[in-house]
Amino acid sequence: MTMPLEKYLNAVNRHLKPLPISERTDIIKEIEGSILEMEQDGLSRKQIVERLGTPKDLAKAYLADLLAANQKVRPSRILAVCAFYGTVGFSGLFIIPVLGIIAPCFLLFGILSPLAGTVKLIGSSFGLNLPFTRYIIFTFGSATLSPIPAFFASIVLGAALALIGYGAWRLLLLYCRKVGSAKRKWL
Repeated sequence: MTMPLEKYLNAVNRHLKPLPISERTDIIKEIEGSILEMEQDGLSRKQIVERLGTPKDLAKAYLADLLAANQKVRPSRILAVCAFYGTVGFSGLFIIPVLGIIAPCFLLFGILSPLAGTVKLIGSSFGLNLPFTRYIIFTFGSATLSPIPAFFASIVLGAALALIGYGAWRLLLLYCRKVGSAKRKWL
């Protein structure tokens, strides 16, 4: 491998710094193997770099794939999120935080809404005078719903909020995949 390609790999490695060393090493080895294959196919250094894109874009593509592949939230992925967020540029300054906040909040409220409706219904059905249930009120305009219609309204509201949260999560993953599409161009 030529010196400019080594510099290219070092630049990719710098953009992947927040990741653990083992993950960075695996990514660099994969890219190095692809470069060696392209050299064997007779591509020039310039053609290889054109196909791979800038080191920042290639690192961003790998980070996006790491985020999109792991749909569960884990503490070990926080570093990948930070690295990805640092490489996405201006669009990521808005899209990632907004969707990253909306998704879990709406999912949480999608769960809490039916629970609040259930607590209110049980409290009023059994005559329990729980202090916090008086603050659980479902109103539409000037009309306040009684506990039974409020219970059904809370279920509908909870389902709607959960769907919005799930949709925001899917949009965030889609954004990560689209930003990471640069990697797929040369694989």
